[in-house]
Amino acid sequence: MNKAQFVELVQASGNYKTKVEAEAAIKAFTEAVTSALVKKESVSLVGFGSFEAALQKGKSGKVPGTDKTYTTQDKMVPKFKAGKGLKDRVAAGK
Repeated sequence: MNKAQFVELVQASGNYKTKVEAEAAIKAFTEAVTSALVKKESVSLVGFGSFEAALQKGKSGKVPGTDKTYTTQDKMVPKFKAGKGLKDRVAAGK
């Protein structure tokens, strides 16, 4: 599903009158989650899941075919953990 299809789905299921209203709701949600994660706060939606910012450790590796090695820095990455309600609905196919 692409963004346009998702906007149509939100419009229909959220009873928004226009696609612009539905897109504004999606944008508000993503901006709110993003700003919370930037502040290293978690966002928990009971029955759906939780978003959190987690530290990903740096890695060392070797470039295949050469003797060059590299290391990456530690960085914060977004993580999502699905809640029980979401897992159950997906498993049931409903």
